[in-house]
Amino acid sequence: MRLSRPGTLIVGDNVVRGGAVADAGEDSPSIRGSRRFLELLGSEPRLRATAIQTTGGKGHDGIAFALVLD
Repeated sequence: MRLSRPGTLIVGDNVVRGGAVADAGEDSPSIRGSRRFLELLGSEPRLRATAIQTTGGKGHDGIAFALVLD
């Protein structure tokens, strides 16, 4: 947030990790990092954010987008 201004778009890739982010039994460092990133996006009142799941030849993953508001 310190480096952004209103209208900045923050994009995070690989935020679904094959569905492991939603699996409570999964606790690897990359999964914890993805969860924390999504938690931070969701808790910041100056952002409007969403995550979109993608599918393809490499399996399931996703991208998060967050727009910095005024």
